[in-house]
Amino acid sequence: MFNLTNSELENYIQEDIPYFDLTTSLQKCKDKKAQLEVYTREDIVVSCTEEAANIAKLLNCEVESFVKSCNFIKKGDTLLKYSGEYEDIHKAWRSTQMFLEYSCKISTHAYKMKKKIDEVNSSCELLTTRKTFPFSKRFCIKAVICGGANPHRLGLSESILFFDGHRLIYKDNKEFYEAIKDIKSKISEKKIGVESESYEDAIELMKYGADTIQLDKVDLETLEKIVSYKNVNFPNIKVLAAGGINLSNVQEYAKCGIDGVVTSSVYVCGLANLSSRIQIIE
Repeated sequence: MFNLTNSELENYIQEDIPYFDLTTSLQKCKDKKAQLEVYTREDIVVSCTEEAANIAKLLNCEVESFVKSCNFIKKGDTLLKYSGEYEDIHKAWRSTQMFLEYSCKISTHAYKMKKKIDEVNSSCELLTTRKTFPFSKRFCIKAVICGGANPHRLGLSESILFFDGHRLIYKDNKEFYEAIKDIKSKISEKKIGVESESYEDAIELMKYGADTIQLDKVDLETLEKIVSYKNVNFPNIKVLAAGGINLSNVQEYAKCGIDGVVTSSVYVCGLANLSSRIQIIE
């Protein structure tokens, strides 16, 4: 596991509080201290509480407690508690709560999807795409890992995946298939992944040495046929399913015997139902 750096968190704070809190600056609140609790109104998988606690610290608050990432908590439980000057509490309030609302929803959604997969195919992984919110990749990746998923691709520099757009430089698919052998010899320590949309193409890719076949929006019957062929003839090749897979249908895909489900749905699942309590303590 990893944590976001203070520099990243300071940039996040700067966007929300570029100068000062205009509202509390108009109140007679000097010498008042307060305490804030962020709690959940639903069962969730916790993520990024380490960062939320650091946000509070960077805004001069004293963190009293927080639940560590990856833990499952029940409705009504407190994720984070901190205290400090009244003005500082208000600066940290929404920044910490909103941070947790996004992260905990992602991790909880990933957890639910992985649970559905495990019920029917314990060998199938939940893999998340590169389609994170712009400027928030590390935040999103930590949240999905906390929920039990793994990143499918962290970026273009660390993995190889050929799409239809990459086949355009070849005169036909046969020439592309032949090129796979040459590509593998150039970068022997990497796996070669190729996206496919048909049974015939997937079989040819296996024959020519692709290590991973990513099947995009392929119907379940065809998917089962491809997996069956793979198991008999190329058991070491990995078959992934992608395209429109979410919490409502992930189990149907996992039942086909695939090695992984590739999804972006965890990034567009909304916000966790969290709330806060503030009280004056001095």
